[in-house]
Amino acid sequence: SHPHKLDFRKSKDMCLGYIQDALLQKQWKRAAEFLTFYIESLEKDFSTEYMGPSEIIWRLGTEILCHCLHNDVKEFNSFIEQMKTLGVKRYLKICLEHAFHLLCNGQVDEAYQSLSSAESWRFGEQTTAQDKELKLIQAYRGLLDYYNWSKQKNVFLEYDKDGFEDLSVEQEMHNSFRKAAVSLKEIIQIPGVWDQFVQCYIDLLEFYGDHEEARQVLNEYAYNSKFPANPNAHVYLYQFLKRHGEPKKSLISVLKILHDIVPSHELMIDFHAMLQKSKKRKKRRLGLEVIFAALDYAGWKENVKAWSCLARQVKQIIISEKHLDWIKQEWNSRKDWWPAFHFSRYLAKQNWQENESLAYEKALVAGILLGKDCKYFKYVSRQGCKDQKKKFRMLKKFVNKHGPVYLRISG
Repeated sequence: SHPHKLDFRKSKDMCLGYIQDALLQKQWKRAAEFLTFYIESLEKDFSTEYMGPSEIIWRLGTEILCHCLHNDVKEFNSFIEQMKTLGVKRYLKICLEHAFHLLCNGQVDEAYQSLSSAESWRFGEQTTAQDKELKLIQAYRGLLDYYNWSKQKNVFLEYDKDGFEDLSVEQEMHNSFRKAAVSLKEIIQIPGVWDQFVQCYIDLLEFYGDHEEARQVLNEYAYNSKFPANPNAHVYLYQFLKRHGEPKKSLISVLKILHDIVPSHELMIDFHAMLQKSKKRKKRRLGLEVIFAALDYAGWKENVKAWSCLARQVKQIIISEKHLDWIKQEWNSRKDWWPAFHFSRYLAKQNWQENESLAYEKALVAGILLGKDCKYFKYVSRQGCKDQKKKFRMLKKFVNKHGPVYLRISG
């Protein structure tokens, strides 16, 4: 009857609310009891609507069992097999999660077997409907083939180092390579973020000397407009080109795009160093922009190398008295917030106590950008001179000497 439907839905929703509340409070046994009632209520539903096994049961049940069974893989496997039988529309998702659970418990062979079995699964129209999940199954099975290849490669190299030859190991390694290469190559051609799969495939290709194929894969992954913007794609390409001794022009080109996407990336130190070594004024100008932009981010505030790079370039510009406009352009957009962000007296005290080298580099930059009356510069230079450290006396002398430069920059 209609009232029964309303009551059923109300009680079912209340039960689900109790389960969620128990999960939030990490009351796993209580959650399991409510989940049992929830499943039973679905089985006893006399409404005309079909209430198949919900994804909720699979999701909640998995979470509860992971905490209740304390790595009892047998019981967990039993639950998952029931979910596979009941949840045909989610069969491959459940298989994939099952494989992850097995891997987390160190059962690599069982996970591989589970993925291989899922790969051969066919169920009419449901097979086509789960095509994306099937490709993921194949991809992760390929990842485990790569894992096996990697282990066999290490054994093979160990034998080779000792002057022994084992054809069976070599043959097994090649078989794993072929299976892994086919699966990994297929998945990374689909637009998406496939970082781990790409790295493994490149490792396979490089080991067998197929550098041209590896280069094409990485270029496609980084520059194909169908793929989502992915900083790691440019990192992998840069690392590959660097490993194979490519010209700096190519490396700079890749890092320029990475800078545009993630100006705070750790490789910006390398990028700045390459730009500084260039004879072209345009690239040295970009180098200053790169290091300023990196230091705009909180994660770089205490990066000694970054401050050293900025201090060195700024000092070179000051001494040569050329391109002061570069510093002025960068400083104009930062002079309202960098003093509080980087150069407060509190930070000066903290930096001096924790890292003297950092304090020195920052004090040099602060003195040039904000003049000798800057709180940061005054505190650090005073402490350094008090400790009779020569480089701090020279620092103070340098900033005092180039005071007019500060006036021109602050303009």
